[in-house]
Amino acid sequence: MSAININKNNFQNEIMNSEKPVLLDFWAPWCAPCRMLAPVVEEIASERADIKVGKINIDEQSELANKFGIMSIPTLVVIKNGKIIQQVSGVRPKNAILEML
Repeated sequence: MSAININKNNFQNEIMNSEKPVLLDFWAPWCAPCRMLAPVVEEIASERADIKVGKINIDEQSELANKFGIMSIPTLVVIKNGKIIQQVSGVRPKNAILEML
């Protein structure tokens, strides 16, 4: 499975109502570190059926970025049962992201 593009219309259903833990990647197309992290996020999405992976483009979804207080990108957020468990900014190696989950 690949990462799901999240917007304000599908956020509640896909993220907050998810029965699986969620890894959210806040990114933008102009962000070089975001582009470095993207293949790692996609790899995790394809390997881990036990989690849901979503991507939020902050340029298109500024309302969601504001809701999460995103100040720098990339930012990864782990949500379980509709609650933020962890939030980190910056590029992380795959093993560090997996530890967050």
